Amino acid sequence: MATKKTKYLTALMVSGSLALSSCASYDAYTGEKKTSNAVKYGAISAAICAIIGSRDSSKHARNAALGCGLIGASVGAYMDSQEKKLRQSLENTGVSIARDGDQIRLIMPGNITFDSGKAQVKESFEPVLNSVVTVLREYDQTIVEVQGFTDSTGSNSLNMSLSQNRAQQVANYLQTGGIINQRLVTVGKGPSNPIASNATVEGRAKNRRVEIRLRAIEKRG
Repeated sequence: MATKKTKYLTALMVSGSLALSSCASYDAYTGEKKTSNAVKYGAISAAICAIIGSRDSSKHARNAALGCGLIGASVGAYMDSQEKKLRQSLENTGVSIARDGDQIRLIMPGNITFDSGKAQVKESFEPVLNSVVTVLREYDQTIVEVQGFTDSTGSNSLNMSLSQNRAQQVANYLQTGGIINQRLVTVGKGPSNPIASNATVEGRAKNRRVEIRLRAIEKRG
């Protein structure tokens, strides 16, 4: 028989799924179903909050789960603190850090993360990901989106598949380190969104990368 805690967790997870399904739209050209980022991350936040509540069956914990997340100015301060810790942990690793408003981007060049054409994380890069895991476990009020990118050489289908597989492998490693699956999103971008020219060897090397984008779980309502 399901416990009250299990029923509570299930209810919140279902509510997140319903939000995703009810707020989807369709691409006018392809007919594919699309979900807005606001709805997608809102549903993820609800799932994470449900897990917080499931850890303790007390009324206090359940109330905390329903009200979890960061509000207003606290989002910026939280991300500032997380960025500082990441910069300290990833200094001289080859990973660059960019700040876009209240979003943090960890940019991981493909040459230090993967062997050419492969999706398995290099063993030599694992200590770097371990450092990322340590910070992400401390700052657990963030959604972690792992994006894979390639250069423009090769077929689009091959690039999309490779970029998705690389993003998934990084996400799997983070999950193995203790980052709950509900915080993780993976996206294969292929050759889209280049950060350098694909006309040069150096530019293509920069475009072959994985990015981890961190967004705060914001309280709504």
